[in-house]
Amino acid sequence: MLSQKIDEVKVSQVEKVPEKETSIISQIKSGTARMSRKLDSLGVETRGIQRIPPYERGTSKQFLSVAGLWLSAAGGLSSMSSFFLGPLLFELTFKQSLMSGLISMAIGCGVAAYCSIMGPQSGCRQMVTARYLFGWWFVKFVALVAIIGVMGWSIVNCVVGGEMLAAVSNSKIPLWVGIVIVTAVSFLVAIFGIKQVLRVETYLSLPVLTCFLLLYISSSDKFSMLNTFTNDDVEPLTIRGNWLSFFSLCYSITSTWGSITADYYILFPEDTPKYQVFFLTFFGTLLPTTFVGVLGVILAAIAVSYQPWNDAYNEYGMGGLLYAGFERWNGFGKFCVVVLIFSLISNNIINTYSAAFSIQLSSVHMARIPRWIWAIACTIFTLVCALVGRNHFSTILGNFLPMVGYWISIYFIILLEENSIFRRYFLHLYTLEFPRSKTEEGHSRPTVRDIKHKISRANHRYNWDMWENYDVLTHGYAATFSFLVGVVGVVLGMAQAYWIGPIARQIGDFGGDLGMWLSMSFSGLVYPPLRYWELRKFGR
Repeated sequence: MLSQKIDEVKVSQVEKVPEKETSIISQIKSGTARMSRKLDSLGVETRGIQRIPPYERGTSKQFLSVAGLWLSAAGGLSSMSSFFLGPLLFELTFKQSLMSGLISMAIGCGVAAYCSIMGPQSGCRQMVTARYLFGWWFVKFVALVAIIGVMGWSIVNCVVGGEMLAAVSNSKIPLWVGIVIVTAVSFLVAIFGIKQVLRVETYLSLPVLTCFLLLYISSSDKFSMLNTFTNDDVEPLTIRGNWLSFFSLCYSITSTWGSITADYYILFPEDTPKYQVFFLTFFGTLLPTTFVGVLGVILAAIAVSYQPWNDAYNEYGMGGLLYAGFERWNGFGKFCVVVLIFSLISNNIINTYSAAFSIQLSSVHMARIPRWIWAIACTIFTLVCALVGRNHFSTILGNFLPMVGYWISIYFIILLEENSIFRRYFLHLYTLEFPRSKTEEGHSRPTVRDIKHKISRANHRYNWDMWENYDVLTHGYAATFSFLVGVVGVVLGMAQAYWIGPIARQIGDFGGDLGMWLSMSFSGLVYPPLRYWELRKFGR
Protein backbone atom coordinates (compact mmCIF):
# COMPACT_ATOMS: atom_id res chain seq x y z
CA MET A 1 0.00 0.00 0.00
CA LEU A 2 2.81 2.39 0.93
CA SER A 3 4.61 1.81 -2.36
CA GLN A 4 1.37 2.28 -4.25
CA LYS A 5 0.75 5.64 -2.53
CA ILE A 6 4.31 6.74 -3.28
CA ASP A 7 3.79 5.87 -6.94
CA GLU A 8 0.52 7.79 -6.98
CA VAL A 9 2.26 10.84 -5.50
CA LYS A 10 5.02 10.62 -8.11
CA VAL A 11 2.48 10.33 -10.91
CA SER A 12 0.49 13.28 -9.59
CA GLN A 13 3.67 15.38 -9.36
CA VAL A 14 4.65 14.49 -12.92
CA GLU A 15 1.20 15.38 -14.15
CA LYS A 16 1.16 18.70 -12.30
CA VAL A 17 4.30 20.05 -14.01
CA PRO A 18 2.85 20.07 -17.49
CA GLU A 19 -0.34 21.59 -16.14
CA LYS A 20 1.68 24.41 -14.59
CA GLU A 21 3.68 24.92 -17.73
CA THR A 22 0.53 24.79 -19.80
CA SER A 23 -1.11 27.40 -17.59
CA ILE A 24 1.89 29.74 -18.00
CA ILE A 25 1.85 29.30 -21.77
CA SER A 26 -1.91 29.81 -21.88
CA GLN A 27 -1.54 32.98 -19.81
CA ILE A 28 1.09 34.30 -22.21
CA LYS A 29 -1.15 33.45 -25.17
CA SER A 30 -4.21 35.04 -23.60
CA GLY A 31 -2.20 38.13 -22.66
CA THR A 32 -0.87 38.43 -26.20
CA ALA A 33 -4.38 37.97 -27.58
CA ARG A 34 -5.73 40.72 -25.30
CA MET A 35 -2.91 43.03 -26.37
CA SER A 36 -3.60 42.25 -30.03
CA ARG A 37 -7.29 43.05 -29.59
CA LYS A 38 -6.39 46.32 -27.89
CA LEU A 39 -3.96 47.25 -30.65
CA ASP A 40 -6.51 46.25 -33.27
CA SER A 41 -8.94 48.75 -31.75
CA LEU A 42 -6.23 51.40 -32.12
CA GLY A 43 -5.79 50.62 -35.82
CA VAL A 44 -2.73 48.37 -35.54
CA GLU A 45 -2.85 45.52 -38.06
CA THR A 46 -2.83 42.24 -36.10
CA ARG A 47 -3.28 39.87 -39.06
CA GLY A 48 -0.17 37.89 -39.96
CA ILE A 49 0.56 35.82 -43.05
CA GLN A 50 -3.03 34.56 -43.21
CA ARG A 51 -4.72 34.93 -46.56
CA ILE A 52 -7.23 37.76 -46.90
CA PRO A 53 -10.35 36.25 -48.50
CA PRO A 54 -12.11 38.20 -51.27
CA TYR A 55 -15.06 39.24 -49.08
CA GLU A 56 -12.75 41.05 -46.61
CA ARG A 57 -11.02 43.25 -49.16
CA GLY A 58 -11.77 46.81 -50.15
CA THR A 59 -14.32 47.68 -52.77
CA SER A 60 -12.20 50.45 -54.26
CA LYS A 61 -9.01 49.60 -56.09
CA GLN A 62 -6.88 51.97 -54.01
CA PHE A 63 -4.68 52.86 -56.97
CA LEU A 64 -3.78 56.30 -55.65
CA SER A 65 -2.60 54.96 -52.29
CA VAL A 66 -0.31 52.36 -53.85
CA ALA A 67 0.94 54.89 -56.40
CA GLY A 68 1.90 57.15 -53.49
CA LEU A 69 3.64 54.21 -51.83
CA TRP A 70 5.88 53.63 -54.86
CA LEU A 71 6.57 57.35 -55.27
CA SER A 72 7.86 57.49 -51.71
CA ALA A 73 9.66 54.14 -51.56
CA ALA A 74 11.23 54.06 -55.03
CA GLY A 75 11.90 57.79 -55.33
CA GLY A 76 14.34 58.08 -52.46
CA LEU A 77 17.96 58.07 -51.44
CA SER A 78 18.14 54.26 -51.36
CA SER A 79 17.51 54.20 -55.11
CA MET A 80 19.58 57.28 -55.82
CA SER A 81 22.72 56.09 -54.02
CA SER A 82 23.51 53.33 -56.52
CA PHE A 83 23.40 55.74 -59.45
CA PHE A 84 26.26 57.70 -57.86
CA LEU A 85 28.55 54.76 -58.57
CA GLY A 86 28.40 55.02 -62.36
CA PRO A 87 30.85 57.93 -62.62
CA LEU A 88 32.43 57.71 -59.14
CA LEU A 89 33.24 53.98 -59.01
CA PHE A 90 32.86 52.50 -62.49
CA GLU A 91 34.49 55.46 -64.30
CA LEU A 92 31.61 55.84 -66.75
CA THR A 93 30.83 59.14 -68.41
CA PHE A 94 27.56 60.92 -67.88
CA LYS A 95 26.01 59.51 -71.07
CA GLN A 96 27.33 55.99 -70.47
CA SER A 97 25.95 55.99 -66.93
CA LEU A 98 22.53 57.17 -68.07
CA MET A 99 22.33 54.60 -70.87
CA SER A 100 23.40 51.68 -68.70
CA GLY A 101 21.49 52.67 -65.57
CA LEU A 102 18.12 53.65 -67.01
CA ILE A 103 17.73 50.69 -69.37
CA SER A 104 18.60 48.11 -66.71
CA MET A 105 16.48 49.85 -64.09
CA ALA A 106 13.46 49.68 -66.43
CA ILE A 107 14.01 45.93 -66.91
CA GLY A 108 14.07 45.54 -63.13
CA CYS A 109 10.75 47.42 -62.91
CA GLY A 110 9.26 44.83 -65.25
CA VAL A 111 10.43 42.01 -62.97
CA ALA A 112 8.93 43.66 -59.87
CA ALA A 113 5.70 44.45 -61.72
CA TYR A 114 5.25 40.85 -62.81
CA CYS A 115 5.68 39.59 -59.26
CA SER A 116 3.06 42.06 -58.02
CA ILE A 117 0.21 40.48 -60.02
CA MET A 118 0.16 37.63 -57.48
CA GLY A 119 -1.25 39.95 -54.79
CA PRO A 120 -4.89 40.62 -55.77
CA GLN A 121 -5.64 37.13 -57.07
CA SER A 122 -4.16 35.39 -54.02
CA GLY A 123 -4.75 37.72 -51.10
CA CYS A 124 -1.42 36.39 -49.81
CA ARG A 125 1.94 38.00 -49.15
CA GLN A 126 4.63 37.54 -51.79
CA MET A 127 6.60 34.94 -49.87
CA VAL A 128 3.42 33.01 -49.03
CA THR A 129 2.67 32.62 -52.73
CA ALA A 130 6.21 31.29 -53.12
CA ARG A 131 5.03 28.18 -51.24
CA TYR A 132 3.35 27.10 -54.48
CA LEU A 133 6.82 27.03 -56.08
CA PHE A 134 9.22 25.96 -53.32
CA GLY A 135 6.93 24.00 -51.05
CA TRP A 136 6.41 24.12 -47.29
CA TRP A 137 10.03 23.57 -46.26
CA PHE A 138 12.25 25.00 -48.99
CA VAL A 139 10.38 28.33 -49.07
CA LYS A 140 11.83 29.01 -45.63
CA PHE A 141 15.26 29.39 -47.20
CA VAL A 142 13.89 31.85 -49.75
CA ALA A 143 12.18 33.78 -46.96
CA LEU A 144 15.48 33.88 -45.04
CA VAL A 145 17.26 35.41 -48.04
CA ALA A 146 14.48 38.01 -48.31
CA ILE A 147 14.82 38.82 -44.60
CA ILE A 148 18.58 39.29 -44.92
CA GLY A 149 18.05 41.64 -47.85
CA VAL A 150 15.42 43.93 -46.35
CA MET A 151 16.92 44.02 -42.85
CA GLY A 152 20.40 44.63 -44.25
CA TRP A 153 19.24 47.63 -46.23
CA SER A 154 17.36 48.94 -43.18
CA ILE A 155 20.61 48.90 -41.21
CA VAL A 156 22.42 50.74 -44.00
CA ASN A 157 19.59 53.29 -44.25
CA CYS A 158 19.69 53.99 -40.51
CA VAL A 159 23.45 54.57 -40.58
CA VAL A 160 23.24 56.77 -43.70
CA GLY A 161 20.39 58.78 -42.15
CA GLY A 162 22.44 59.25 -38.99
CA GLU A 163 25.45 60.39 -41.03
CA MET A 164 23.31 62.94 -42.87
CA LEU A 165 21.98 64.41 -39.63
CA ALA A 166 25.53 64.58 -38.29
CA ALA A 167 26.76 66.26 -41.49
CA VAL A 168 24.13 69.02 -41.64
CA SER A 169 24.49 69.73 -37.91
CA ASN A 170 28.30 69.86 -38.04
CA SER A 171 28.34 66.84 -35.71
CA LYS A 172 26.18 68.58 -33.10
CA ILE A 173 23.82 65.65 -33.50
CA PRO A 174 25.98 62.58 -32.78
CA LEU A 175 25.82 59.70 -35.23
CA TRP A 176 24.19 57.37 -32.70
CA VAL A 177 21.43 59.87 -31.97
CA GLY A 178 20.68 60.22 -35.67
CA ILE A 179 20.47 56.42 -35.99
CA VAL A 180 18.00 56.23 -33.10
CA ILE A 181 15.84 58.97 -34.61
CA VAL A 182 15.62 57.31 -38.05
CA THR A 183 14.92 53.87 -36.52
CA ALA A 184 12.24 55.12 -34.15
CA VAL A 185 10.28 57.03 -36.78
CA SER A 186 10.42 54.04 -39.14
CA PHE A 187 9.03 51.75 -36.45
CA LEU A 188 6.14 53.99 -35.45
CA VAL A 189 4.62 53.67 -38.91
CA ALA A 190 5.55 50.07 -39.75
CA ILE A 191 3.87 48.65 -36.65
CA PHE A 192 0.42 49.94 -37.59
CA GLY A 193 -0.17 47.96 -40.78
CA ILE A 194 -0.81 48.19 -44.47
CA LYS A 195 -3.51 50.88 -44.47
CA GLN A 196 -1.40 53.26 -42.41
CA VAL A 197 1.74 52.38 -44.37
CA LEU A 198 0.03 53.28 -47.64
CA ARG A 199 -1.30 56.53 -46.21
CA VAL A 200 1.94 57.71 -44.58
CA GLU A 201 4.08 56.74 -47.58
CA THR A 202 1.83 58.85 -49.80
CA TYR A 203 2.21 61.86 -47.51
CA LEU A 204 5.99 61.45 -47.29
CA SER A 205 6.39 61.33 -51.07
CA LEU A 206 5.29 64.95 -51.53
CA PRO A 207 7.99 66.79 -49.52
CA VAL A 208 10.70 64.31 -50.55
CA LEU A 209 10.09 64.64 -54.29
CA THR A 210 9.76 68.41 -53.90
CA CYS A 211 13.23 68.57 -52.32
CA PHE A 212 14.69 66.42 -55.08
CA LEU A 213 13.20 68.86 -57.60
CA LEU A 214 14.78 71.73 -55.67
CA LEU A 215 18.11 69.89 -55.79
CA TYR A 216 17.87 69.81 -59.58
CA ILE A 217 17.43 73.60 -59.49
CA SER A 218 20.09 74.30 -56.88
CA SER A 219 22.78 72.22 -58.61
CA SER A 220 21.93 73.50 -62.11
CA ASP A 221 24.69 76.11 -62.00
CA LYS A 222 27.22 73.25 -62.28
CA PHE A 223 25.54 71.42 -65.18
CA SER A 224 28.14 72.80 -67.59
CA MET A 225 30.63 70.36 -66.01
CA LEU A 226 28.60 67.25 -66.83
CA ASN A 227 30.61 66.24 -69.87
CA THR A 228 33.99 67.41 -68.57
CA PHE A 229 34.96 63.92 -67.42
CA THR A 230 36.08 61.46 -70.10
CA ASN A 231 37.44 57.91 -69.84
CA ASP A 232 39.39 57.77 -73.10
CA ASP A 233 42.48 56.66 -71.20
CA VAL A 234 40.74 53.50 -69.92
CA GLU A 235 40.84 50.33 -72.01
CA PRO A 236 37.62 49.77 -73.98
CA LEU A 237 37.20 46.22 -72.63
CA THR A 238 37.41 47.52 -69.07
CA ILE A 239 34.77 50.13 -69.87
CA ARG A 240 32.52 47.37 -71.22
CA GLY A 241 33.00 45.37 -68.06
CA ASN A 242 32.25 48.39 -65.87
CA TRP A 243 29.21 49.17 -68.03
CA LEU A 244 27.87 45.64 -67.49
CA SER A 245 28.50 45.78 -63.75
CA PHE A 246 26.69 49.10 -63.44
CA PHE A 247 23.91 47.66 -65.62
CA SER A 248 23.39 44.77 -63.19
CA LEU A 249 23.61 47.06 -60.17
CA CYS A 250 20.85 49.38 -61.42
CA TYR A 251 18.74 46.38 -62.47
CA SER A 252 18.85 45.15 -58.88
CA ILE A 253 17.65 48.55 -57.55
CA THR A 254 14.14 47.92 -58.85
CA SER A 255 14.01 44.16 -59.43
CA THR A 256 14.49 43.40 -55.73
CA TRP A 257 11.13 45.04 -55.06
CA GLY A 258 9.76 41.80 -56.53
CA SER A 259 10.22 40.04 -53.20
CA ILE A 260 7.53 42.20 -51.55
CA THR A 261 5.43 43.92 -54.25
CA ALA A 262 2.44 41.58 -53.89
CA ASP A 263 2.23 42.48 -50.17
CA TYR A 264 0.71 45.86 -51.04
CA TYR A 265 -2.05 44.58 -53.32
CA ILE A 266 -3.70 42.06 -51.02
CA LEU A 267 -6.56 44.48 -50.29
CA PHE A 268 -7.37 44.83 -53.99
CA PRO A 269 -10.49 43.02 -55.26
CA GLU A 270 -9.86 39.50 -56.52
CA ASP A 271 -11.05 40.38 -60.03
CA THR A 272 -8.65 43.31 -60.47
CA PRO A 273 -7.21 42.97 -64.00
CA LYS A 274 -3.61 41.81 -63.97
CA TYR A 275 -2.51 44.42 -66.50
CA GLN A 276 -3.68 47.23 -64.20
CA VAL A 277 -1.62 45.90 -61.31
CA PHE A 278 1.37 45.32 -63.60
CA PHE A 279 1.40 48.81 -65.07
CA LEU A 280 0.73 50.49 -61.72
CA THR A 281 3.79 48.77 -60.26
CA PHE A 282 5.88 49.25 -63.40
CA PHE A 283 5.33 52.98 -63.79
CA GLY A 284 5.02 53.47 -60.02
CA THR A 285 8.62 52.30 -59.63
CA LEU A 286 9.98 53.46 -63.00
CA LEU A 287 9.06 57.16 -62.83
CA PRO A 288 10.34 58.03 -59.32
CA THR A 289 13.47 55.90 -59.73
CA THR A 290 14.23 57.62 -63.04
CA PHE A 291 13.64 61.00 -61.42
CA VAL A 292 16.15 60.44 -58.61
CA GLY A 293 18.47 58.25 -60.70
CA VAL A 294 19.15 60.90 -63.30
CA LEU A 295 19.82 63.38 -60.50
CA GLY A 296 22.24 60.95 -58.88
CA VAL A 297 24.18 60.53 -62.12
CA ILE A 298 24.28 64.32 -62.58
CA LEU A 299 25.68 64.96 -59.09
CA ALA A 300 28.23 62.16 -59.43
CA ALA A 301 29.36 63.24 -62.90
CA ILE A 302 29.96 66.75 -61.60
CA ALA A 303 31.76 65.47 -58.50
CA VAL A 304 34.26 63.54 -60.64
CA SER A 305 35.48 66.80 -62.22
CA TYR A 306 34.67 69.36 -59.53
CA GLN A 307 37.03 68.88 -56.58
CA PRO A 308 34.97 70.60 -53.82
CA TRP A 309 32.08 68.22 -54.46
CA ASN A 310 34.47 65.29 -54.68
CA ASP A 311 35.93 66.21 -51.29
CA ALA A 312 32.46 66.51 -49.77
CA TYR A 313 31.59 63.02 -51.03
CA ASN A 314 34.82 61.52 -49.70
CA GLU A 315 34.33 63.10 -46.28
CA TYR A 316 30.58 62.70 -45.64
CA GLY A 317 29.47 60.21 -48.30
CA MET A 318 26.01 60.69 -49.78
CA GLY A 319 25.05 63.37 -47.28
CA GLY A 320 28.11 65.45 -48.16
CA LEU A 321 27.36 65.36 -51.89
CA LEU A 322 23.71 66.20 -51.35
CA TYR A 323 24.58 69.16 -49.16
CA ALA A 324 27.16 70.26 -51.73
CA GLY A 325 24.34 70.42 -54.28
CA PHE A 326 22.30 72.59 -51.88
CA GLU A 327 25.25 74.57 -50.55
CA ARG A 328 24.49 77.87 -52.26
CA TRP A 329 21.13 77.97 -50.43
CA ASN A 330 22.84 77.84 -47.00
CA GLY A 331 20.40 77.09 -44.17
CA PHE A 332 17.51 76.22 -46.45
CA GLY A 333 19.77 73.71 -48.18
CA LYS A 334 20.42 71.99 -44.84
CA PHE A 335 16.68 71.86 -44.25
CA CYS A 336 16.16 70.17 -47.63
CA VAL A 337 18.80 67.56 -46.79
CA VAL A 338 16.96 66.78 -43.54
CA VAL A 339 13.70 66.38 -45.45
CA LEU A 340 15.38 63.91 -47.81
CA ILE A 341 16.09 61.67 -44.80
CA PHE A 342 12.37 60.87 -44.84
CA SER A 343 12.99 58.88 -48.01
CA LEU A 344 15.26 56.55 -46.01
CA ILE A 345 12.53 56.27 -43.41
CA SER A 346 10.02 55.42 -46.16
CA ASN A 347 12.24 52.60 -47.32
CA ASN A 348 12.69 51.31 -43.78
CA ILE A 349 8.95 51.31 -43.15
CA ILE A 350 8.39 48.93 -46.03
CA ASN A 351 11.36 46.77 -45.07
CA THR A 352 10.21 46.34 -41.48
CA TYR A 353 6.60 45.71 -42.48
CA SER A 354 7.45 42.96 -44.99
CA ALA A 355 10.27 41.39 -42.96
CA ALA A 356 7.78 40.53 -40.20
CA PHE A 357 5.79 38.35 -42.60
CA SER A 358 8.87 36.55 -43.88
CA ILE A 359 9.78 35.72 -40.28
CA GLN A 360 6.31 34.32 -39.68
CA LEU A 361 6.72 32.15 -42.75
CA SER A 362 9.87 30.55 -41.39
CA SER A 363 8.01 28.19 -39.00
CA VAL A 364 4.58 27.36 -37.61
CA HIS A 365 5.61 28.59 -34.15
CA MET A 366 6.81 31.91 -35.58
CA ALA A 367 3.48 32.35 -37.37
CA ARG A 368 1.62 32.11 -34.08
CA ILE A 369 3.41 35.19 -32.77
CA PRO A 370 1.57 38.37 -33.88
CA ARG A 371 3.06 40.48 -36.64
CA TRP A 372 3.39 43.56 -34.41
CA ILE A 373 5.72 41.66 -32.08
CA TRP A 374 7.97 40.74 -34.99
CA ALA A 375 7.94 44.38 -36.11
CA ILE A 376 9.27 45.32 -32.68
CA ALA A 377 11.90 42.57 -32.87
CA CYS A 378 13.01 43.71 -36.35
CA THR A 379 13.33 47.29 -35.12
CA ILE A 380 15.42 46.28 -32.10
CA PHE A 381 17.67 44.13 -34.30
CA THR A 382 18.13 46.95 -36.82
CA LEU A 383 18.90 49.50 -34.10
CA VAL A 384 21.45 47.29 -32.33
CA CYS A 385 23.27 46.36 -35.55
CA ALA A 386 23.30 49.96 -36.75
CA LEU A 387 24.67 51.27 -33.45
CA VAL A 388 27.27 48.56 -32.97
CA GLY A 389 28.53 48.59 -36.54
CA ARG A 390 27.98 52.23 -37.45
CA ASN A 391 31.64 52.77 -38.32
CA HIS A 392 32.39 49.69 -40.45
CA PHE A 393 29.45 47.29 -40.59
CA SER A 394 27.34 49.45 -42.92
CA THR A 395 30.19 49.56 -45.45
CA ILE A 396 30.53 45.78 -45.28
CA LEU A 397 26.77 45.38 -45.74
CA GLY A 398 26.79 47.86 -48.62
CA ASN A 399 29.25 45.64 -50.45
CA PHE A 400 27.49 42.40 -49.49
CA LEU A 401 23.82 43.24 -50.08
CA PRO A 402 24.05 43.61 -53.89
CA MET A 403 24.92 39.90 -53.94
CA VAL A 404 21.64 39.11 -52.16
CA GLY A 405 19.81 40.74 -55.06
CA TYR A 406 20.77 37.94 -57.45
CA TRP A 407 18.15 35.61 -56.04
CA ILE A 408 15.22 37.66 -57.34
CA SER A 409 16.20 36.87 -60.94
CA ILE A 410 16.02 33.15 -60.17
CA TYR A 411 12.70 33.54 -58.37
CA PHE A 412 11.29 35.58 -61.25
CA ILE A 413 12.14 33.10 -64.01
CA ILE A 414 10.74 30.18 -61.99
CA LEU A 415 7.50 32.10 -61.31
CA LEU A 416 7.23 33.13 -64.96
CA GLU A 417 7.62 29.57 -66.23
CA GLU A 418 5.25 28.20 -63.60
CA ASN A 419 2.53 30.66 -64.63
CA SER A 420 3.02 30.71 -68.39
CA ILE A 421 3.74 27.01 -68.98
CA PHE A 422 2.52 24.70 -66.25
CA ARG A 423 -0.42 26.67 -64.83
CA ARG A 424 -1.61 27.30 -68.37
CA TYR A 425 -1.05 24.05 -70.28
CA PHE A 426 -0.55 21.38 -67.61
CA LEU A 427 -3.15 22.30 -65.01
CA HIS A 428 -4.62 18.79 -65.22
CA LEU A 429 -1.43 17.45 -63.58
CA TYR A 430 -2.18 19.30 -60.32
CA THR A 431 -4.31 16.46 -59.07
CA LEU A 432 -4.03 17.33 -55.38
CA GLU A 433 -4.57 21.05 -55.72
CA PHE A 434 -7.49 20.55 -58.14
CA PRO A 435 -9.02 17.11 -57.45
CA ARG A 436 -11.65 15.96 -59.93
CA SER A 437 -15.21 15.94 -58.65
CA LYS A 438 -17.47 12.91 -58.93
CA THR A 439 -19.46 14.49 -61.75
CA GLU A 440 -16.29 15.00 -63.76
CA GLU A 441 -15.14 11.41 -63.15
CA GLY A 442 -18.47 9.95 -64.17
CA HIS A 443 -18.83 12.30 -67.16
CA SER A 444 -22.21 13.35 -65.79
CA ARG A 445 -23.75 16.75 -66.20
CA PRO A 446 -21.67 19.26 -64.15
CA THR A 447 -23.29 21.08 -61.26
CA VAL A 448 -23.27 24.84 -60.71
CA ARG A 449 -20.47 24.30 -58.18
CA ASP A 450 -18.36 22.49 -60.78
CA ILE A 451 -18.86 25.31 -63.29
CA LYS A 452 -17.85 27.98 -60.74
CA HIS A 453 -14.85 25.88 -59.79
CA LYS A 454 -13.71 25.67 -63.40
CA ILE A 455 -14.18 29.41 -63.93
CA SER A 456 -12.09 30.15 -60.85
CA ARG A 457 -9.47 27.69 -62.06
CA ALA A 458 -9.35 29.36 -65.49
CA ASN A 459 -9.01 32.84 -64.03
CA HIS A 460 -6.32 32.21 -61.45
CA ARG A 461 -5.01 28.69 -62.03
CA TYR A 462 -4.14 28.46 -58.33
CA ASN A 463 -6.21 27.03 -55.51
CA TRP A 464 -5.40 29.75 -53.02
CA ASP A 465 -7.50 28.12 -50.29
CA MET A 466 -4.69 25.57 -49.99
CA TRP A 467 -2.03 28.15 -49.06
CA GLU A 468 -1.32 26.42 -45.73
CA ASN A 469 -2.18 22.81 -46.60
CA TYR A 470 1.05 20.84 -46.34
CA ASP A 471 -0.49 17.77 -47.98
CA VAL A 472 -1.49 19.69 -51.11
CA LEU A 473 1.35 22.17 -51.63
CA THR A 474 4.19 21.12 -53.91
CA HIS A 475 7.27 19.48 -52.48
CA GLY A 476 9.36 22.17 -54.19
CA TYR A 477 12.02 19.79 -55.49
CA ALA A 478 12.07 21.29 -59.00
CA ALA A 479 12.16 24.93 -57.87
CA THR A 480 14.78 24.31 -55.19
CA PHE A 481 17.14 22.39 -57.46
CA SER A 482 16.67 25.02 -60.19
CA PHE A 483 17.46 27.69 -57.61
CA LEU A 484 20.72 25.95 -56.72
CA VAL A 485 21.64 25.61 -60.39
CA GLY A 486 20.98 29.35 -60.75
CA VAL A 487 23.38 29.98 -57.88
CA VAL A 488 26.07 28.28 -59.97
CA GLY A 489 25.39 30.86 -62.68
CA VAL A 490 25.76 33.61 -60.08
CA VAL A 491 29.12 32.29 -58.91
CA LEU A 492 30.40 32.05 -62.49
CA GLY A 493 29.20 35.45 -63.65
CA MET A 494 29.14 37.84 -60.68
CA ALA A 495 31.56 40.72 -60.26
CA GLN A 496 31.34 42.15 -56.75
CA ALA A 497 33.71 43.42 -54.08
CA TYR A 498 34.11 39.97 -52.51
CA TRP A 499 34.15 37.75 -55.59
CA ILE A 500 34.66 37.99 -59.35
CA GLY A 501 33.54 34.87 -61.21
CA PRO A 502 35.67 33.15 -63.88
CA ILE A 503 33.36 34.26 -66.70
CA ALA A 504 33.03 37.82 -65.42
CA ARG A 505 36.82 37.99 -65.00
CA GLN A 506 37.28 37.80 -68.77
CA ILE A 507 35.73 41.25 -69.30
CA GLY A 508 38.19 44.01 -68.45
CA ASP A 509 40.44 44.62 -65.48
CA PHE A 510 37.63 44.54 -62.89
CA GLY A 511 35.27 42.06 -64.54
CA GLY A 512 31.81 42.50 -66.00
CA ASP A 513 28.84 41.38 -63.93
CA LEU A 514 26.75 38.76 -65.75
CA GLY A 515 25.48 36.99 -62.63
CA MET A 516 21.87 38.12 -62.98
CA TRP A 517 21.55 36.87 -66.52
CA LEU A 518 23.49 33.61 -66.15
CA SER A 519 21.50 32.65 -63.07
CA MET A 520 18.24 33.38 -64.85
CA SER A 521 19.32 31.35 -67.89
CA PHE A 522 20.54 28.37 -65.89
CA SER A 523 17.42 28.17 -63.74
CA GLY A 524 15.13 28.78 -66.70
CA LEU A 525 16.61 25.87 -68.65
CA VAL A 526 16.49 23.39 -65.77
CA TYR A 527 13.09 24.16 -64.23
CA PRO A 528 10.65 23.03 -67.01
CA PRO A 529 11.80 19.38 -67.29
CA LEU A 530 12.17 19.05 -63.52
CA ARG A 531 8.76 20.56 -62.83
CA TYR A 532 7.11 18.29 -65.39
CA TRP A 533 8.70 15.26 -63.72
CA GLU A 534 7.62 16.49 -60.29
CA LEU A 535 4.01 16.97 -61.38
CA ARG A 536 3.82 13.58 -63.10
CA LYS A 537 5.26 11.78 -60.10
CA PHE A 538 3.60 13.58 -57.18
CA GLY A 539 0.65 15.47 -58.70
CA ARG A 540 1.73 18.71 -57.02
